Amino acid sequence: MFMTRLKWFNSLLRSSANTLVHRVPMSKWHHKAEFPVSLKPPRYNQTLRKHLECNRHTKVLLLFRSFLRKRPTFNAIDSFSLLYALKACNNKHSSTQGKQLHILIVKLGYQAIVQLQTSLLKVYAQSGNLRDAHQVFVQIPSKNIICWTSLISAYVDNHKPGTALQLFREMQRNNVEPDQVTVTVALSACAETGALEMGEWIHSFVRCKQGLNRDLCLDNALINMYAKCGDVVTARKVFDGMRNKDVTTWTSMIVGHAVHGQACEALQLFSQMSKSRDKGDCVMTPNDVTFIGVLMACSHAGLVEEGKRHFRSMSEVYGIEPREAHFGCMVDLLCRGGHLRDAYDFIMEMTMPPNVIVWRTLLGACSVQGELELAAEVKHRLLKLDPGYVGDSVAMSNIYANKGLWNNKIFVRNQIKQSRAPGCSSIEVESGVGEFLIVDGDHPL
Repeated sequence: MFMTRLKWFNSLLRSSANTLVHRVPMSKWHHKAEFPVSLKPPRYNQTLRKHLECNRHTKVLLLFRSFLRKRPTFNAIDSFSLLYALKACNNKHSSTQGKQLHILIVKLGYQAIVQLQTSLLKVYAQSGNLRDAHQVFVQIPSKNIICWTSLISAYVDNHKPGTALQLFREMQRNNVEPDQVTVTVALSACAETGALEMGEWIHSFVRCKQGLNRDLCLDNALINMYAKCGDVVTARKVFDGMRNKDVTTWTSMIVGHAVHGQACEALQLFSQMSKSRDKGDCVMTPNDVTFIGVLMACSHAGLVEEGKRHFRSMSEVYGIEPREAHFGCMVDLLCRGGHLRDAYDFIMEMTMPPNVIVWRTLLGACSVQGELELAAEVKHRLLKLDPGYVGDSVAMSNIYANKGLWNNKIFVRNQIKQSRAPGCSSIEVESGVGEFLIVDGDHPL
């Protein structure tokens, strides 16, 4: 299925496939590295590696291509050359080069090298091609923990955490012991799906497993998992039990408190963070995500003035430029405080074009407080940004109904040409997460 992608590789290899280098029998390969033994690596590989270490990925690919085009340098292309080229493809714009390198690996007979297959899997995953990534994994003859972790991580990164957890359980059924990286990735999947029971099992495994390196990333993943799954108490216990904390640790806990309406705890923690120090004895500096948690906490507590102060401090004190999420939090803060006109003025003065989420936050507040005139202005602006969204018309018709303007309500409702997509719920059963709709008869249970 990849053969059509390799026009220029095919033309190079058709005439010289038998002359390409370093075809060493499998029995002579080095046991640990699984690469052909070479006492003196080609200098071309050294050049590729230096470019890769300096993040000059485009140069790596161009140089690799030039090696292929020059017949005298065919002996420079070995498994290491391919590995460096694959690592240079690890971004979303290199899926085509990844497919071309895949065919070259097959033609040179390097399919059995685990490092090449794992790097190829990552190339496909980072371009969103999970089908080919999974196919590469299936074709790996001896799958180690790195292969499994790469595939699980691929599904998590592409927003398929349910499949990632299924693979995590399948890995264990194949008697492959997870390491701290695998566990950290699995905890991220639990956080995204709300699989608290599975997350608790992983936490128990971490505590009982001897020799498992419990690093800072793993502890941060535990906090994030418990907070997102609704168990803020346990998340705080993990947080309080950590000796070393970084900005991610503090941010995860602050956001965890804020999301669950525990504004006082979130703001107190932020105050403690500004006084704490890291391993280098430097004051812990919040990042942009930290301020999202702080602004959310102010919004839930109705602390309008304090929220404004924190928003100003982002740029004035910490040099952090607000993003769309911060502007959205400020609009939500003003709307919850009943300052709808201030929210409108704030949106109009934003340093970036307001998105539909910001306007819909204000429209929802207008619906709650019956601000008909302002709602009509907001609806007019939403029509320009996203005219096909049904929820905006529903919100507007509800405002007309609350005002007793039934003719206007009927007129708006008659303009709706499609129904809203139904929402779904999820439930965790035996460490698996199932999704269902209201009166859903498709699920076996």
